[in-house]
Amino acid sequence: MEKIEFKTEINANAEKVWNTLFGKETYPKWTAAFAENSSVETTWLKGSKAIFGDGTGNGMFAIIEENIPNKFMSIKHLGEVKDGKEELKDWGEPLENYSLNENNGITELKINMDITEDWKGYFEEAWPKALTKVKALAEGTEKNHI
Repeated sequence: MEKIEFKTEINANAEKVWNTLFGKETYPKWTAAFAENSSVETTWLKGSKAIFGDGTGNGMFAIIEENIPNKFMSIKHLGEVKDGKEELKDWGEPLENYSLNENNGITELKINMDITEDWKGYFEEAWPKALTKVKALAEGTEKNHI
């Protein structure tokens, strides 16, 4: 497994960026870069389960490994959801981490994740689109397309 990283600076405080990333209304908007009808079912609390859906009954499931509001979220992916059924995968320790660092009202958002070679190209294409959308939503300059 390889670790990949993406980052952007957002002209908004860390709380606004955090709420954009994990808010009920905004999460599906920026994750449309990965799947047009994306969704998540979770409380985002440490130790809670998260089911990430693509709108077709497929997706992934995970555990919230860490949640330090406005600073750090770590998601440990456990397996896939196919036709609504969970299927554990032996991926090792695949973490998806969100780090926020605010300085004078500007927040640096870093995403790093453990990835297998077969998914690397997909995420290298999708994450920059997703971060552009997060930035637009948090800064209040959202457009209706990605």
